[in-house]
This record gives sequence, C-alpha cells and structure tokens, in this order.
Amino acid sequence: MSPVQVTGEVLAVKPAGSYYALTVVAKGIAGQVQPGQFVGIAVGGENTSMLLRRCFSVHQASERGVYGGTVEVVFAVTGRGTAWLARRRQGDSLDIVGPLGKPFALPKDAANCLLVGGGYGSAPLFGLAERLRERGCRVDFVLGAATAEKLFGALEAKRRGASVAFTTDDGSLGDRGVVSDVLPEVIERTRADVIYACGPMGMLAAVHRVAGSAYGGQGIPAFVAVEESMACGVGVCMTCVLPVVGRDGLTRMVRTCVDGPVFASASIRWDSLDGVPADAVGAGTMGAS
Repeated sequence: MSPVQVTGEVLAVKPAGSYYALTVVAKGIAGQVQPGQFVGIAVGGENTSMLLRRCFSVHQASERGVYGGTVEVVFAVTGRGTAWLARRRQGDSLDIVGPLGKPFALPKDAANCLLVGGGYGSAPLFGLAERLRERGCRVDFVLGAATAEKLFGALEAKRRGASVAFTTDDGSLGDRGVVSDVLPEVIERTRADVIYACGPMGMLAAVHRVAGSAYGGQGIPAFVAVEESMACGVGVCMTCVLPVVGRDGLTRMVRTCVDGPVFASASIRWDSLDGVPADAVGAGTMGAS
C-alpha cells in the first residue's frame, strides 16, 4: 500500500454526540485503508497559517457506491484546525493524504477478540470488528468515556458485538468507572484470546496491565493504536516518538506515525513515555552537537 494525496469532496459533516463525523470522497484512499490506519487532512484553506495537517483514524471506508470511494473520520473540536473542519459543508474540497501508518494485525485463526475503546478513540474498532467477523472471530466490546455523550459507537457496538460493556466516569451509562475496572470480568466471561484497543494513553496503559495479569497471570496479547500527537503524519517532524522494545530486546525511540500507530502493548515502555530511557539506543548522543 502506498499513501496518495487526493482532493476530496465533502459529503457530510454531522454531530455525533460530543464529536463530529466527517465523510469525504477519497477515491484513491478508500480502497486501501485497513483498520487502525489514519489520514492527514490539510486545514484552514489555501491561505491559512496552519501549515500542518490534522491526523485522524479512519472510522469507515467504502470503495464502492455512487461516489466511487468514501472515507469517514470522527473528531473532537480541540483547536483552530478541528474547528475549521467542523464548519465544512457538503461540496467543499479537502486535501487528504492516506492511508498512513500500520494497521491492526488480524489473527490467522478464529479467535475470541475483545475490542476496547475510549471516547472517540473507539472509531477505528468498528471496521476492525467487521474484518474479524469475516474470519469467524467472536467480537466483544468494552467502551468507556467520561460521560454518556462522550461515548462513541454505542449502537454500532451493540449491532456488531456478541456483547458490550459500557463504563462512564460519572455513571451516566453502564458502570461507573473506567474500562480497566470491568475488563478482568469481561475477559473471563468472553474467554478472550486477544485484546485490541484504541483511546487515550492512560487507558491503553491500564489495558496493557490488565491483559498481562489475565487468567491468573498467564496473560493475553494486546494490540493498541496509540494516540500520540502527530504533526506531519509521515515521519519527518519526530513529534510522535515513543520508546518501543524491538525483537532484539533493545529500546528505540520510534515514530508512531510510520512505525505505528498500532503496537503490541508489551513492546511499549509505558513507564518512560515522558522522556528518553537511559538505555535506549542512541540515548547518550541525543542532544549532542
């Protein structure tokens, strides 16, 4: 798969709870996207001072239909760029690059798969659920957010999952608390073989810990799509690096946008996300002139 740059026509921008769902024609991208990948969208118009693209996980992609290929992303308004996107209307043009990043790896054989999402981070999990079901996998969901309004995809999860558990910080939907509170029970009940997760980094770290202690400490693998800030999306700016342990046992600072965003949770140095570990390859030379 090779990323392409296209000019796409906006089909719709609709409120989705606390978020917005943007659907755009992206003929060269829609047919290539796999669950877990993302796109970079130029914001602000031709004469903007906002030079960097905004990166969003793909919620849905369709290569067929009357428009010949569409991509849908979900986002929250957090600054000038996303505010500009929320004001787009049907027929507007957008400059899009994608698909970017590495997708979720699918199991070779049918498995019991538990999909865990936080807030609108759950958006890429629904396309993943369809791929897993096509392989004969059982799919269960755990979705969490601060409030019921900030949960994304509750109805989709009910339609596509064998079971769904919800958590909200304020108890407005499902259990009061966070996803890691209910995860041990759901793993046991569904006999989960693997976890796929997407959401805030704190949530992903908690999912990693629970996955490692599952089944009396035997543990199960977890794959996470991390939410690091991506300024360029193509590996140039180095703003999205995080420490990851390679197959050789060495820690390297890797770029989330090109080496991820999906990683095996066990490979991430969760205790060192705020800096460069002293034992990382090249740590002694970083910052040297």
